[in-house]
Amino acid sequence: MKKIKKKLFPLLIVMVLFFVNGLIGEEVNTEHEKRPHGVPSITSKIKIDGLLDEKAWQEALTLELDYEVEPGENILPPVKTRVFLAYNDRYLYVGFKCYDPNPQEIRARYTDRDNIDDEDYVGIVLDTFNDSRLAYVFMCNPYGIQADHIATPIGSTSEWDGIWNSAARITGEGYDVEMAIPFSTLRFQGKKGGQEWGVDAVRSYPRQLSHLVGLFPRDRNNNCYLCQADKVFGFQGIRPGLNLELDPTLSALLSQEREGGPEGKFVQKNNNIEPGLTARWSFTSNLTLSAAVNPDFSNVEADAAQLDINRQFALFYPEKRPFFLEGLNIFQSVLYAVHTRSIADPTWGIKLTGKQGKHTLGFFSVQDRITNLMFPGPEITEMTSRKMRNLSTVFRYRWDLGRSSNLGVFLTSREGKDYFNRVISIDGDLKFVKRHRILFQYFGSQTRYPEDIAVTFQQPKGKFSGTFLDTAYIYSTEKIYFYIFGQKTSPNFRTDMGFINQTGYLLYTAGGEYRWRRNPGHWFTTIKLGGSYEYTTNQNNKNYLRKAALPYIQYNGPLQSSFYCAVNLGKRTYLGKEFNDNYVEFTAQLRPTGSFLLEVSGGAGDQVDFDQVRAGEYIRFNPAIQYNLGRHIYFQMDHLFERLNVDGGRLYTANLSNLKLVYQFSARVFLRMILQFADIKYNPELYTLPQDPRFKHLFSQVLFSYKINPQTVLFLGYSDDYYGIHVIKQDSRTFFLKIGYALVL
Repeated sequence: MKKIKKKLFPLLIVMVLFFVNGLIGEEVNTEHEKRPHGVPSITSKIKIDGLLDEKAWQEALTLELDYEVEPGENILPPVKTRVFLAYNDRYLYVGFKCYDPNPQEIRARYTDRDNIDDEDYVGIVLDTFNDSRLAYVFMCNPYGIQADHIATPIGSTSEWDGIWNSAARITGEGYDVEMAIPFSTLRFQGKKGGQEWGVDAVRSYPRQLSHLVGLFPRDRNNNCYLCQADKVFGFQGIRPGLNLELDPTLSALLSQEREGGPEGKFVQKNNNIEPGLTARWSFTSNLTLSAAVNPDFSNVEADAAQLDINRQFALFYPEKRPFFLEGLNIFQSVLYAVHTRSIADPTWGIKLTGKQGKHTLGFFSVQDRITNLMFPGPEITEMTSRKMRNLSTVFRYRWDLGRSSNLGVFLTSREGKDYFNRVISIDGDLKFVKRHRILFQYFGSQTRYPEDIAVTFQQPKGKFSGTFLDTAYIYSTEKIYFYIFGQKTSPNFRTDMGFINQTGYLLYTAGGEYRWRRNPGHWFTTIKLGGSYEYTTNQNNKNYLRKAALPYIQYNGPLQSSFYCAVNLGKRTYLGKEFNDNYVEFTAQLRPTGSFLLEVSGGAGDQVDFDQVRAGEYIRFNPAIQYNLGRHIYFQMDHLFERLNVDGGRLYTANLSNLKLVYQFSARVFLRMILQFADIKYNPELYTLPQDPRFKHLFSQVLFSYKINPQTVLFLGYSDDYYGIHVIKQDSRTFFLKIGYALVL
């Protein structure tokens, strides 16, 4: 332990020095204050129809998007764009006039919302608290298709959905967009009089290159994007109104499965008709209370199939359920302290989220019918699931420091019969100077499992505790990126409300990269050359788990092309044995036209057979294509091939295919089909435990969707599963219906 403390001591000294430098350094808040633009209040009406022909648009604040910020380095943009801003007591109105020399080359299609990243689109970025820590982003393509998310310094919560109105039209000059964003959809400063907000407006213009145009030049030597935003003022007297949203739902599910194996008869497994209600009340402009009784926690989008053969640790799946998406950004931190997919089958939930001045608050409590448990270790993760009720509770507090830094605390608890897991953590994101950033998070946990679970999975009996420390220092400029990263976790640390799938190790890593940037017209736009070194030890026996150097190169260029290649040169240990750990992996992408995207990734080299604890060699190849047939049909397919050879021959060959076909009738209506097929061949003679020679699985889902807004929806669908060794047969089938309505008062 003394040696570990000695190793951590220099890292802590470095962190303290940069912390002090940030407090007293000359670079603190050196940005010149920008002169804010006044947004006028209007009384005349605006009809959201994609035509900028109302008188109110002539009265609006008009700004030009004068800078190409990607890939160009703050140069003149290839196209002209104007944005218009105005408001009344209920809405913020945003208009865009997008000029295009060749409107026939506009890349856009009819699609479901939040699916326009690779197309022509425009967007408005609103820092409504004017604190450089959170921004609402509303985007729209030339057919009026919406996309929205919340941006934070940690990342984007793309799952967030707001209720707002938009329309767009393609014209002979390009296209026009109108947006009406209700103040009830936003959270903003709770003060009287006018307000000042940070703002950016962006336009995506994808042709040979994917150009991004913005309102202001980007300083690559400043790690705070929102600190550089333009400012607007006005919004006198705006209120969220009553801002009570009631979302009643009706879900019907009929599922059947075969009894006694593949030749058995179908018997009913579930036959449920469940009404539910979720209510959301923003009782101030910045505090929101949500509650749900028999809520709809369903996913109608199937998770993309992942290969789980010969995987050392648990797989991660993102959250998509509406109840957990409200205020999702508040529960973000350096690590996954809260991962709501651990909540499986809730009966009720309550949530409070908001911000007042420098203080951000989040709380939710949910009763779950099922308890999912993960038992991480230094070399493997085990999992189980029990039909055991638990109460899952999370409290989050974050305090803003300086211009863009913060400190926070998490309290999480999951309580059940003869079981609990309680975690407290503190975290920080410190950016007192432009180029330097320090991130840290420290956890402490207490856990007790039911005796039978402790015995079965070889967990400690009675109450036990553990800790986890995560620290990182990042230095970033226009050309140079450098980081030092460390983690220390005890074997008995558990976070059942989060997602940390490895414990009992000590990790050191450092790395960096050098970047070359060129403006459009060159054979490349960005080249990054970098590398890192990682050293991980087992905290129990102090033997190393992994040591490796990882050099890499990344290229971006014409035809929206990109290429990434990394080489891992190292060694690793597993269950006391040492193995070579040398392999190469790559990813490439090319979009020769607006309708066609080709991606391919893969790798080859050393791999451990974790079940039999022996050396192996793998090959992985993963091609994928996306194709738009006209404006209404979308096709996507990817295939994963993976093979592992060991002494004696081939251990397994896996083929995993995902296919998605969508016909988008209009902005509101689509019909979608998903197929997922797995075919895995094993060599039973090379396994120590009995193993079938083959496994086949086919999953299908057909979904009809009518969606007026994210909560006013109709879903009608069917899904089934086929399994088999040589011949697959239908094992289960499900019919489902969901009706939801958003009543906003």
